[in-house]
Amino acid sequence: MSQPHAPQDSQDAQEQQEETRTLYEVIGGETRLRELVDRFYDLMQLEPDFAGIHAMHPVPNDSSRDKLFMFLSGWMGGPNLFIERYGHPMLRARHLPFAIGTSERDQWLRCMAMALEDLGYDYDLRLKLMQSFYQTADWMRNRAH
Repeated sequence: MSQPHAPQDSQDAQEQQEETRTLYEVIGGETRLRELVDRFYDLMQLEPDFAGIHAMHPVPNDSSRDKLFMFLSGWMGGPNLFIERYGHPMLRARHLPFAIGTSERDQWLRCMAMALEDLGYDYDLRLKLMQSFYQTADWMRNRAH
């Protein structure tokens, strides 16, 4: 005779399922990722604090929006759209023409943090994403300041 599952078993199963979901799934898939990228670039255009990184992008910035969306899709465990279209990201090499120091890194991170917060993502998810974004953004620096 089988025994009914205890509430803890159900909670453990739910937590395990959440741990196996990709970041792409956790943030809400294609639609929510597109919203995040659009909010990020909208803030970059609107906020004077982000003028430094905004100046590095073409106007209009549709191609930059699309490339970030495609890159983040694969980076978060969703479809590898960037690789399918452009090949290996080679992030550092693609960004070498731009002077990226701590100021630019921090502008990018603040802009992304604001976009995540504006879209109402859970604090723990925002923290997890920002820790990963920091590692990548810091690696992109090609000058000291």
